Amino acid sequence: MSRKMLSMTLVLALMISVLAACGGGNNKSAGTNNTPANTTTPPPVEETVAAPDYGDTGGLTLPLVDKPTTVTWMIATENPVNDKMIAKEIEKRTGITVDFQTHSSSNFQDKLRVTVASGKLPDIFSGLKASELKKMGQQNAVVAINDYVDQLPNFKRLYVEENDWVTKSYGDEEGKMYTWPIYNMNRDVNHGFMYRKDIFEKNNIPEWTDTESFYQALKKLKEVYPKSYPFASKNTVNIFKDLAYGWGIGGTNYPIYFDENSKDWKFASTQPENKEMLDFIKKLYSEGLIDPEFITDTSDSWTVKMTTDKSFVTYDWIGRLDLFYNQISSVNPEYNLRYGNPVGPTGNIRTLPKIDTNFGIAVANKDNKEAALKLLDYLTSPSGAALMTLGVEGETFNFDADGKPVYPELTDLPLVDIGVLEDKYGLWLEGAYLAPDRRSVYYNYTEKEQEAQDMMVSANKFEPVDPVLNFTDEETSTIAEMQTTLQKAAEEFNTKYVLDKSYGDAQWEAWKASADKLGASELAKIFNDAQKRFDAAQ
Repeated sequence: MSRKMLSMTLVLALMISVLAACGGGNNKSAGTNNTPANTTTPPPVEETVAAPDYGDTGGLTLPLVDKPTTVTWMIATENPVNDKMIAKEIEKRTGITVDFQTHSSSNFQDKLRVTVASGKLPDIFSGLKASELKKMGQQNAVVAINDYVDQLPNFKRLYVEENDWVTKSYGDEEGKMYTWPIYNMNRDVNHGFMYRKDIFEKNNIPEWTDTESFYQALKKLKEVYPKSYPFASKNTVNIFKDLAYGWGIGGTNYPIYFDENSKDWKFASTQPENKEMLDFIKKLYSEGLIDPEFITDTSDSWTVKMTTDKSFVTYDWIGRLDLFYNQISSVNPEYNLRYGNPVGPTGNIRTLPKIDTNFGIAVANKDNKEAALKLLDYLTSPSGAALMTLGVEGETFNFDADGKPVYPELTDLPLVDIGVLEDKYGLWLEGAYLAPDRRSVYYNYTEKEQEAQDMMVSANKFEPVDPVLNFTDEETSTIAEMQTTLQKAAEEFNTKYVLDKSYGDAQWEAWKASADKLGASELAKIFNDAQKRFDAAQ
């Protein structure tokens, strides 16, 4: 054997011995049975990272897109949003970069009109009327949301399954719906009668429980404070609309309302109940129990009256219960404005709708329409609702022992309201909160506000909500023209009837005839025709 061959043989033998030691030296059974040893090295175990838990998405899977996507959103706010927490968190969760195109509320409508006229719509926008969006939808400028309902589990649950009347009421004649609603935003009680409880108690005047005891309370106040006008208002002619609920003739479409007893629509201002209401106000006026300036009074003048001993009862927004106290407490720490019972035969106040389309939120028919729709659907989910109206728990806020949100970065502020949260984090952007979380600060009632909620809710003192009807384009145009004319005429008559001593039954009968000439019966017929279609669809 040559030296070269010997060297190769030795090297080969050495390699075999090394392989044998590595492969089979630790496996005796394998060697005994002359079976080949398993020389395969198992793959390394990969650590799985759990996906973030963002709560109940309503069936959506996050992220919403599988590639970088930018959605433009035209919105009314006073400050830029793209650098705030909300824009960053939406992108983090959904994968969608939202380019918020912000405009001041003071000129938003002008900017929107220019944008719409240009044809260069943002992916999401709000601010148009339902009738305008229907026309744009029929021109394929905005999408019919319910065409994509199978991709939108939250929209489907709220507006197709649980409230199937929504598309019938807000869709076009083919049932296509072009505006995304806002769900369950309104408080149960937001307006009503208020009275100076400190003055009532001081003079042993019981809180009224009905119309007659309300009248007697005002009379007693007038006796004790003869220079006062116990009942003051800054609501001008709107006082007739506000009080109409107590007489069963109020409604969203006032002066047209739905009569729950006869199940048809009527023109409120010519009904016997309206005359009864006017007679009552006229009695208060003639006896000096209501401020003679109640039709013309300004907010400043009214405030002075309500924070002194000039007036003691009013009708307003419940936030006034604490605002007046805060304004006057240093001078009069005993000042105590409280929510009062409704006035009128029904004993009811207005019911605020749970589903609202007045914001006109729409999606343009563009390349990113499906991403935009899914984004709106996510913001409608419990997870998205909490994000838009609470923030990020553990980062922007925490819940205290009572379940109220606390914002560590804002503890130096005397009050954290939705305006503060909008400025700081971009929360509560108008047209972007689609189903507000009821744990938000917006629902953190003060003790007086909570009392108002409890009073009305426990006694269920709410007028039924009128049906939401769907009108044709022609009907919508006629309603817009006739309703404005009739409402103005009704307000003028109501005012004269109360203020003019000579007005009585004869003038009332003349008014009914005049209203009919202006189209009151025709207007009611339009609503009743639409009601028939609504009932048939149901």
